[in-house]
Amino acid sequence: MRTDPCSVRRLLMRANESGPERESREPTYISDAEPRGEPEPGGEPAPSREPFRSRLRKGVLAAVALGGVLGGSARYVLGLAFPTPRGTFPLTTFAINVSGAFLLALLLVYVLEIWPPTRYVRPFAGVGFLGAFTTFSTWMVDTDHLLGHGHYAVAAFNVFGSLFAGLAATVLGLAIGRMALARRVRLAARQGRARRYGWWVR
Repeated sequence: MRTDPCSVRRLLMRANESGPERESREPTYISDAEPRGEPEPGGEPAPSREPFRSRLRKGVLAAVALGGVLGGSARYVLGLAFPTPRGTFPLTTFAINVSGAFLLALLLVYVLEIWPPTRYVRPFAGVGFLGAFTTFSTWMVDTDHLLGHGHYAVAAFNVFGSLFAGLAATVLGLAIGRMALARRVRLAARQGRARRYGWWVR
């Protein structure tokens, strides 16, 4: 294979370059992971974004915590009120997860497409309440108990039935939310004005 003398000469000249000549040829890259803002008095560029912890609002954290307490308490009370006998299908956990999937889908349609921009509804109801109300751990513990007692068919139905029922409940919640959205649009167009909401959705 023949080597072009011109290309070899350019490589040697590039290797011997130093200082401003070489720096002018080198491309500069700016990392997206470390955004830079205006220079500080000391000369160091200051980050343009605040740390994640400082950007969290205390009210949002309180809403998530309050919703989690209420959602977990509601699931606990339902578990005590409707206990599942050992070796049978865990109907209470099944109903909790399916209803939670339906409510979460319906809530997201209202929060994202119907209500004005909200600050506390989604953290409180979606993340806090419904996140603690629904349960993955209990679902798996019930399945493990069924497998341990030899109820393989019931365990399989618990796993796959919960998955398909949760998906169907999510689709139903989205459909009902979209129907409510279409109805509100028709009413607003007929009345020529938008409905006002209270402070709790602002």
